[in-house]
Amino acid sequence: MPRVSTRHPDRAEEPSIGRPRSEAARHAVLNAVDDMLVEAVGDAVDSAGVELADVDAFWLGTLASGSSGLTLSRPLGIDYKPVTRVENYCATGSEAFRNACYAVASGAYDVAMAVGVEKLKDSGYSGLLRADPPGDGTAPELSVTAPAAFSLIDPAYCAKYGVDPEQMREAMTHVAWKNHVNGARNPRAQFQAAVSKEKIDSASKVAGRLGVFDCSGVSDGAAAAVIVRAEDAHRYTDHPIYVKGLSMVAGPMRGGMDPEYDYTTFPEVVASAEDAYRQAGITDPVEQLSFAEVHDCFTPTEIVLMEDLGFTGRGQAWKDVLAGEFDADGRLPVNIDGGLKSFGHPVGASGLRMLFEAWLQLRGEAGERQLPDAHRALTHNLGGRPGGCVSFVAVVGDEPG
Repeated sequence: MPRVSTRHPDRAEEPSIGRPRSEAARHAVLNAVDDMLVEAVGDAVDSAGVELADVDAFWLGTLASGSSGLTLSRPLGIDYKPVTRVENYCATGSEAFRNACYAVASGAYDVAMAVGVEKLKDSGYSGLLRADPPGDGTAPELSVTAPAAFSLIDPAYCAKYGVDPEQMREAMTHVAWKNHVNGARNPRAQFQAAVSKEKIDSASKVAGRLGVFDCSGVSDGAAAAVIVRAEDAHRYTDHPIYVKGLSMVAGPMRGGMDPEYDYTTFPEVVASAEDAYRQAGITDPVEQLSFAEVHDCFTPTEIVLMEDLGFTGRGQAWKDVLAGEFDADGRLPVNIDGGLKSFGHPVGASGLRMLFEAWLQLRGEAGERQLPDAHRALTHNLGGRPGGCVSFVAVVGDEPG
């Protein structure tokens, strides 16, 4: 049962270029991480009606904003409890949640906490921080940026399915427009304003046909969840949410060298979705899910994910996007909180902030963006790039069993 709180202080601040200019600047980054952790964890334990001392073990997810469990134990003053720092690319927050859930399910702990945090805006680097292992500098992931890699989805999809590039462009624009409309109704979002389709279409290009509004930004933020056994959930709240399925897979990363890989699917997403659906008893996701939060790092990514997650048939997602099937009032709302595109992407916290949206929606507490009759949700993250990534899928609901 997650109890989730998010801390998302950034408001469309432009990333700085260059290294932090002083020791004071480095301390400011550290203090910001501490502040976000203290606020998110404090909100979560208050919400669950527990004391921090009641939590048996902690899992902390961060891509690059700390090392080891000390990143969490020091600012929170946690005395001699197990704190494990995990990292799994953009699925880091979801990985913290998965580990905490399995620890409780195994009987090792009664109460666990999953926490995610990321401070990227004052890092001195525009984009995601990297900590690559030593090498000769020829690895393809060092020479191809994320926008460049994901931009290959667009022409590949058009070629495989015979989609007119202008229609694909229209579908990509609709994804960005939809997610900004949704984010404008979310007081926690990084970008709280709708953006016209004309502005999206005319934005400066980043890679291929990807413009600025086709790419999610990175953000500062933190989120936390308290996890207990299902049978204990009503000791903490009258309206818990329940974990139905959790799946994390890592691919063999052969796509870049495999002539059969065509950039129109993420096999890792297909595998993790099938596994999570099997655990949750999902046979028709469109009918059995109320909404989904997916990893819209780039607009063509969301289009392909609609097919990989089984929300529509192969080669059909662009049509369904344009028909509004995944809008807030559509057949299956997707990224109702704004997604990475509008809510933001505080990498280590992104998976947990998706679960926070599930928590709000399933409890009827999502305010202006509340969906009617929400009972079951999917959250999804991927980390890496086409041809080699990790993928996480969770299914949660408001009923046990």
